Amino acid sequence: MHIHLKYGCNPHQGQATLAGDGLQILNGTPGYINLLDALGAWQLVKELKSATGIASAASFKHLSPAGAAIAKPLDDTYCRSQFRTNTQLSSVATAYVRARGGDRMCSFGDAAAVSDPVDLSLAQVLQGEVSDLIIAPAYDPEALRILKRKKRGNYLILQMDPEYEPPALERRELYGFEFVQERNTAAITPQTFGSGVDLSEAEVENLLVATIALKYTQSNSVAVAYDGQVIGMGAGQQSRIHCTRLACDKADKWLLQQHPKVLQLPFVSRLSKPERTNVIDQFLLWEQLSAAEQQDMQSSLKVAAEPLTRDERDEWIGSFRHLCMSSDAYFPFRDSLDRAAKSNIVTVAHQGGSVRDEPVAAAAKEQAIKLIETQLRCFLH
Repeated sequence: MHIHLKYGCNPHQGQATLAGDGLQILNGTPGYINLLDALGAWQLVKELKSATGIASAASFKHLSPAGAAIAKPLDDTYCRSQFRTNTQLSSVATAYVRARGGDRMCSFGDAAAVSDPVDLSLAQVLQGEVSDLIIAPAYDPEALRILKRKKRGNYLILQMDPEYEPPALERRELYGFEFVQERNTAAITPQTFGSGVDLSEAEVENLLVATIALKYTQSNSVAVAYDGQVIGMGAGQQSRIHCTRLACDKADKWLLQQHPKVLQLPFVSRLSKPERTNVIDQFLLWEQLSAAEQQDMQSSLKVAAEPLTRDERDEWIGSFRHLCMSSDAYFPFRDSLDRAAKSNIVTVAHQGGSVRDEPVAAAAKEQAIKLIETQLRCFLH
């Protein structure tokens, strides 16, 4: 296959093309970044399905996953927090709803990827979301008809051959120089976390999801997972602690979205789903808002809402179990463990092997965190 793309990374970068086998374009005209996101997302869901045996999905933006998840039933509280009324979804649709719901703001205009064929249930979910493309191994005919009408017929629909295997060596050209390396084929399995630490099935599942997601995330990166989905991704930061703060802050917001005070916010009827998402984001950042911003946020509600107190936040976050965090490399200092503890994270996986492993392990013990050394680094640049 050899096709011409709309343009490169930016509109002024022309002569953009794609060459390769295994990928079909069923609808729409792809751009350079579209395909980078699609192929990154496809690798993630394919590996996650292989590791868990469960339908998997990812919501990708700018070369990193905003969310990733395996299929699990959706309870009423979760659906309310995601503004969803239909809980009778197929397995693959549920996986995508959970992946997208990991970070509703960052998933806006995403590249969606699923490990299983797209059915009518998933097509109907995508119908109501702002999304740029979908990549999957196959499509049911009715699902394909629905998706081809999305975005005035311009929705990008890609089909990936599930049997496709890329060459062992990958090549990249930058500034006139060619780089060659072996593709990252390191398998992440339950045995990756078998370092003598006693883990529950839920913890192993969460570590699998978080660590596989990290493998396809721009480094440095740290991920927080709960109930088989990423709920906080800190990607592309130069400092490990900044990755951790970003991931944990996002995880806190995700958990607090299900707090009764948030679920009961009385939005004015004119607000769209993305606008309600933004209001909740502001509501949870209340103490950081100026008086004018607080007033603007309250104007989106029928009646003024009472912000969450610090005690209410801590109590709610502390009620969740088996929260896990994974890092794509080792933690050089204890600060990331201290931040993880504030988000009720009980299990942390990192590469290990640093000269500062001892103080990091001491911090984990002090914070009652199970610390696992995988001996595996998963950088992506």
